[in-house]
Order: sequence, then C-alpha cells, then structure tokens
Amino acid sequence: MNNMSKPRSATPTDAIRASLKKRYARERRFQWYGRLAVLTGFVFLFILLADIVSKGTPAFTQHYIKVSVDLDPATLGLPAEPSREQLYSADYLGAIKAGLRAMFPDVSGRKEKQQLYRLLSMGAEYNLRDKVLDDPRLIGHSSEFWLRAHAEAGSYLKGQIPAGSPEADRKVKDLQIAWLDQLRAEGRTESRFNTTFFTQGDSREPEMAGIRVALYGSFFTLVVTFLIAFPIGVSAAVYLEEFAPRNRLTDLIEININNLAAVPSIVFGLLGLAVFINFFELPRSAPLVGGIVLSLMTLPTIIITSRAAIQAVSPSIRQAALGVGASKLQTVVHHVLPVAMPGILTGSIIGMAQALGESAPLLMIGMVAFIMEVPGGVTDPATVLPVQIFLWADSPERGFTEKTSAAIMVLMGFLILMNAFAIFLRRRFERK
Repeated sequence: MNNMSKPRSATPTDAIRASLKKRYARERRFQWYGRLAVLTGFVFLFILLADIVSKGTPAFTQHYIKVSVDLDPATLGLPAEPSREQLYSADYLGAIKAGLRAMFPDVSGRKEKQQLYRLLSMGAEYNLRDKVLDDPRLIGHSSEFWLRAHAEAGSYLKGQIPAGSPEADRKVKDLQIAWLDQLRAEGRTESRFNTTFFTQGDSREPEMAGIRVALYGSFFTLVVTFLIAFPIGVSAAVYLEEFAPRNRLTDLIEININNLAAVPSIVFGLLGLAVFINFFELPRSAPLVGGIVLSLMTLPTIIITSRAAIQAVSPSIRQAALGVGASKLQTVVHHVLPVAMPGILTGSIIGMAQALGESAPLLMIGMVAFIMEVPGGVTDPATVLPVQIFLWADSPERGFTEKTSAAIMVLMGFLILMNAFAIFLRRRFERK
C-alpha cells in the first residue's frame, strides 16, 4: 500500500515529450508571428495604395463649362478679312470675359468680375483660339464653346470642396459656388477624361499641367541608361566570372562592385555634376547626362545579378562544350550565356526599373528645371517622371496634389509592367 501511494517519478520519455511540446508550441507561435508580420505589411501597403488611388483618380477627369461667346471682329480686334497670323493673336480672352458677363448680367463690381473670370482656366483663350484657327468661319457669329474650367472650380464640381464649409477655409468663394450650381443646373458643366494630363507639359496652372515632357524625358534617359549599362555590365560579369584570374586585384574589384551597389544615389548625382557637366561641359538638364549618371548607378546591380546567373549555369554544360573541342570563348558565348540569359535579363530590367524611380541624382544635374517643350533628343532639356512628382508635391495648390498622386500611379504602372516583362522574358527563355 505504501508503494502504491508514492508518486511515480518522471521518466526520460515524459521529459522528451514535454520538451517536444514546448518546441512545437514555439514553432507555432513563430509561424503566427510571421503571418502577422506579412499581414501587417499588406495592410500598410493597401492603405498606401488606397490613399494614392483615392487622391489621384480625380486627376484623370476634367470639367468643362459651356460659354456663349460672340466672336465679333471688333471685340477680337480683327479687320474685316483677317489673316491667319491676325487670327492667332486676336483678343480671345476679352471675348470670353464678355461672354461670361452676358451670362451673368448681375455681376458688376470689379472683385465680382475677377471671381467670375476665375471660373475658367487661363488656357481657355488658347482652346478658343485653336477652335477658330481650325474653322475661321466662326468669326462674326455667336457660338457656344466648351472651355476648360479652372482647377479650383473643377475641385468643387468634383465634390472635393464642401459648400457648407466656412468661406475663409476654401479658395472657391460663395459667389463662385452659386454660379457653378447655376451652370450645373442649366447643363453647362461637363466632366471628361483628362487628356491634357498625358498630352501637355508642365504648367503653373494645375488644370493645364501634364506629364508628356516627363514621359519623353524618362524614355530618352532609360534608353541612354540601357545602351551604356547593359553591354558594359554583362561584359564585366562574363569577364570576372569566366576569364579573370583569381588574385588580389580581382578580389578588390569584386569588393568595390559590391560597395558601389550600396552607395547612396545622390553621390552619383554629385559625380555627374562635377565630371560630366562641370568638366566635360555636357548639356545641363539633358537625358544624355541623366542616362550616364543612372547607368553608373545601375552597373553594380547588373554586374552582380549577371554573375549570379552565370554561376547558376551547370558545370556539366561547360565541360561538355570543352570536351567536344569548343574554345573557352565559344563555350561562354554559345552555351553559358544563352542558359544564363533569363537571369541576366531579369536583373537588368529590375535595375532599369530602379533607375526609372530615381530622382535624387537627377536633381543634382539640373533635371528639376521647369520644362514645357517636349524634348526631341537626348541633348534637349527635359525632366523625368520622379522629378515631376517631386515638383508637383512641393506645390500648395489642391490641383497639384491630385496630379502628384496620379503621376505616382502612372510611375507605379510602368514599374509593374517592367517587372512583369522581366518575368515573361525569364519564363520564355527558360522554356527554350
């Protein structure tokens, strides 16, 4: 009886089971920590993307106001039979103002007139001029034209400015709100897709600003970057991996390549400013200089990824080629590079995508300039999409806030397309 009442001592098996139970519990907790971390990352990413999309979507629409304009030659300051040059320089702004005053005859004070004129964009006179140049028969007649609304008036028509808020807290005044409500009730306001955002360059007025110059500048800059960085990077990777002797010099080169990959991008901008602009006197704010600077920044990435792709090639391929009498160069060109090409292209496109999103080095070489004309080549003044985003983000107007988010959406779209293209090329070469 005494032996039965004594507690049974723990056996080694029980200790092992308890230890395993604790270990499995720790592993499950660790897995849940990982799931929580991934979920947290997705939540923050979703919040960021949702904020950008919600702010940028209104920039893809633009409001127009229908205005009755009397194109009387006397109002426009034109003779009886004007030439095309005279039509080009006519007083279209005066005709538009007269049309607005006719639509709202109760407006009399100077301040009220200024608020009335501000319903339309400063570019409305150019829209009217282009319509008249396309059809000169409009001269001498009164017609109705859809003219671009001002950014502030467009914000109210988009529902971004509540009418019940205090007048001091908004740029759209009570009188302007009353006029816009009247125009909307009469069917004289219309929302259209904002083609100006893609067909115009930068402007001081939000409703007239676009990304066309930035798109052209980004294209020319990436072309220069690719033509320099890709052949030099791949050639350097092939030499270091297949032909270079293993000594202290090559070890030093490899260490420096890895260090260059971690150098802040603004350092390359300082290098471009000091060497390519000040010493070689290349044109400032040009895609040529921007492409050279970005190629220097992208080279380490291309070299490292290309070497990794070459290292991943099976040694049996090299041995088989050498065994049938191929030279070292033939082995590399005809056997190693085709197999490594998917990884090389993937790394190169990722490096180009990184260059597309860079702004700091380009700010140092003057690509922050206000450019309205589309560049015709790599030596013409231009800006790029990230720098354009930087410029608009620094502007206080509400219209530029949505333009900034919309430009970010376009940039993200290009980055997604480039990464998708890299995946497509890799799978296509892998199948071959």
